[in-house]
Amino acid sequence: MNDPQPTSDLQVTPLEGEALERDCAALMAASDPWLTLGYGFDDLLRTVRLPGRERYAAHVDGEFAGFLLLNLHGTFAGYIQTIGLAPQFRGSGHGAELLAFAEQRILREHQNVFLCVSSFNHAARRFYERLGYSQVGELVDFLVQGHSELLLRKTIGPLRQRKP
Repeated sequence: MNDPQPTSDLQVTPLEGEALERDCAALMAASDPWLTLGYGFDDLLRTVRLPGRERYAAHVDGEFAGFLLLNLHGTFAGYIQTIGLAPQFRGSGHGAELLAFAEQRILREHQNVFLCVSSFNHAARRFYERLGYSQVGELVDFLVQGHSELLLRKTIGPLRQRKP
């Protein structure tokens, strides 16, 4: 099953400024999985502002459409910490486009793309699996009791085969 092709251009730029940070936190605070996980706006704003992340905002025809938070350092370098898409842009192909942007950015420097999806977030899990992600781990009761975070990976090869 192919994702729908977007009807307009998705523009991805560095996420800068308090207004965009607040837009990202508000998007998360009104959406699952963050609602089910019990995160509020202030918690999520702190997440958006975490140091050491590459942050990107997505716009469609000038309207805020979503964002990415990437961690390119540490054991799981190439980790998509958060990807969020505004409800009015879901199902349009823009989520796949935003994910492809993240993958291209990560795979310039790393062999693997990692992300976590909540065990109750079945639609997101199907989306990632359809785009080539495989489950490589499960973090039971990691964020909240009774739910797991599933570690997914998409790879272009083992770390030791990376060419400089």
